[in-house]
Amino acid sequence: MRKTKETIRKESLRILKNQDRKEGLRKSGIIKKKLFSLPEFKKAGLVMFYASKPEEVDTSDMIREALEMGKRVALPRCTGQGDIVPKEIKEIHADLEKSSFGIYEPRQSQEDVRLEEIDLVVVPGVAFDKKQNRLGRGKGYYDRFLKKLPKKTFRAGLSFRLQITENLPKDLQDIPVSKVITD
Repeated sequence: MRKTKETIRKESLRILKNQDRKEGLRKSGIIKKKLFSLPEFKKAGLVMFYASKPEEVDTSDMIREALEMGKRVALPRCTGQGDIVPKEIKEIHADLEKSSFGIYEPRQSQEDVRLEEIDLVVVPGVAFDKKQNRLGRGKGYYDRFLKKLPKKTFRAGLSFRLQITENLPKDLQDIPVSKVITD
């Protein structure tokens, strides 16, 4: 029997929450090395990350190191209308605030980034499959955002191996990533 998105989402979130935090951070370091070694990352002038939740692939070191490398860095700010607005940050702590969703986002005062400026976007996911499809948290923010990006923008999904499944159910609005990077 084929699993539904909601069933896969619940199973994957349960597995993620039960993963040892130190092990998750160790694996996040492996994923960071793989991301930073990609030609698409090396040549990117502006990289859009996400501020990770405790159970997700940790992006804080990635953001910090990308800023230290002199890359322009953007993070998503979610609107009440269900959209993502990319905003540039210069400092990981000073330029972020906790949102109503409980995640860190750029302050409203941070400068908006035009979609055409983004060379590489780092995409979160609850689960990914072997065809680069992703399953998010169910609100559709990233699918709507990815649909608006220029086709040339590289989309890197970050995932622990335990989040990879053979096949995810796919709807028309679901947008795959260019590459899934795992530990």
